[in-house]
Parts: sequence; C-alpha cells; structure tokens
Amino acid sequence: MSERTAAVLDRPAPAPSAPARRRSLLAVPAGLLRTARPRQWVKNVLVVAAPAAAGRLASWEAAGRLALVFGLFTAAAAAVYLVNDARDADADRAHPVKRRRPVAAGVVPVPLAYTTGAALGLGSALTAAALCNPMTAALLVTYLVMQLAYCVRLKHVLVVDLAVVASGFLMRAMIGGVALGIPLSRWFLITTGFGALFMVAAKRYSEAVRMAGAQGATRALLTRYTPGYLRFVWQLAAGAAVLGYCLWALESGGVAAGTLLPWRQLSMVAFILAVLRYAVFADRGAAGAPEDVVLRDRPLAVIGLVWAAMYAMAVTGL
Repeated sequence: MSERTAAVLDRPAPAPSAPARRRSLLAVPAGLLRTARPRQWVKNVLVVAAPAAAGRLASWEAAGRLALVFGLFTAAAAAVYLVNDARDADADRAHPVKRRRPVAAGVVPVPLAYTTGAALGLGSALTAAALCNPMTAALLVTYLVMQLAYCVRLKHVLVVDLAVVASGFLMRAMIGGVALGIPLSRWFLITTGFGALFMVAAKRYSEAVRMAGAQGATRALLTRYTPGYLRFVWQLAAGAAVLGYCLWALESGGVAAGTLLPWRQLSMVAFILAVLRYAVFADRGAAGAPEDVVLRDRPLAVIGLVWAAMYAMAVTGL
C-alpha cells in the first residue's frame, strides 16, 4: 500500500453538512407524524354528526367541546396507529406499499412507536376523564380498548374484524352527541353503524380483488374471506343503511312547521344517490380508504354537499 493510499484511508470521514444533520434530526418526528396518519384525521369530523343532526352547532360552548373531543379522538386514533404499525412492522416489510411506512422502513424505532402510542392513548383517556363527562371518557376508553384488542387479536377473527373497524366510525359519530348530552336516536345509530360497515366491507372487498393470487399479503384474513362474501356484506350493509335513513326521515311525517318543502324526506334522494355513487367504486374493487373515495370523487362530493344543504334546511326549518 502506498503512502498516498494509506493517508487517504486514515483521513477522517467528512462531517455531515448542516442540512443533512437537520434532515436526520427531523426524520424521526416526521416519521411519527406520518405514522399517526394525518390524512385519516378527517374521519374524526364525524364527532359533529350527532350535534349537527340535532341542530346544536350554533353555540361557542358546543364548538369548544367538539374541538376538544376531536383532539382527544385524534390522539386516541394516532395511538392505535402507532401500536398497530409497531406490531405489524415485520409483515409490512413484505408488502409492496406498506413497507414504506416509517416503522417498517426503520425510520421510527419499534420501541419508540410503542412508547409514543402508549403516551397518546393514556394522555387522551386521562384528559377525557378530567375535562369531559363520564360517558364521553368511557366511550373514548372503550374505543381504545376495542381498537388495541383488534391490533392484538381481533383482526384475525372472521366477521368480528369487520364489526370492530365499523364500530370505530360509529363511536366517532356517537361521541359528539354524548359530550353535549344529546340523546342519540335509534335510526341515527342504525344508519351510521351500517353505513360504516358498508364502507369497511367495500374496502376489504377492494383489497381482496387487488390481492387475489398475490403472495405476501399482510392482511392474512383476506385469504379466508371470499370476494363474493365481502360483496354480500357491503351490499347488505348498504341496504340496511338506506332503509334506516329512510325510516328516520319519514318518521317525522310531512312538512315541518314553517317550512315550504319536506327537506328531511327529500334528503333521502341525495343520501341514496351518495350510496349508489360509492357503490360504483366498491363494485369495481376501487373503494380504498373511505376518506380518499369521498374527497377525490367530485360527483360524490357534490352529492354530499347537496345532502348537507337539504339536511341543514330540515334542521333549521327553512
């Protein structure tokens, strides 16, 4: 070895540049944020569903409570995502898309994901117990327990896995009403519950269609469901959701006092059209995450706005 070569080998490696150090320092916090699924926080807007149905969104007190509940549910959901990704890290590495998740990619260490998830879950539960009524705290804790049980065991139990995921949407829709002390009608619960099951089963069906014959699927339970069965579930759930909504809309009778048109009954048209539009994607096997379908499809968004306008006029008596 020449003296020049030896000198090159003995030369210390250059220190990383300042931008590189900053990127390295920000990688873990950014990875934790990505693992918390910010795009899915839109689901937590469901906390306003029951207060909106009851026409209780007009006060600052209600808005403050709903903002608190939204934050608590976001923290609880983030805790579940962190624990789920930590548990599934090895399986996710075999998936063509999920291997890019920060925990599976090694950006966020597994112990840190567990620790952060535990801190968020415990913090949200304690904050709910301190600042909200007992029923709200109990509902939030129930959500955490059910979703963590899903991560550990229930995701491997046929049918129960669908029910648990759908219950997460239902609890989001319930907690706003519970926080404001609003009685929840049976038709609201039936429509929301079966509507959630419709979207969950449609997503599973789409996954089953895409992963048919593929190796290394991370959701092993998909191999035990047939596409025909999942199609039956989302069709059944869609029918039940439509029936529940129609019965609720017709329950109040004809035109409300002071209104020109029966907006509550007319809103059935927009609701049914929204279900039919969503079913187009389900039938094609293209119904991925519900928030992606709702936000990316312009006709569905327009139908949703029309329904919201009709519903608002029914609630306000215009």
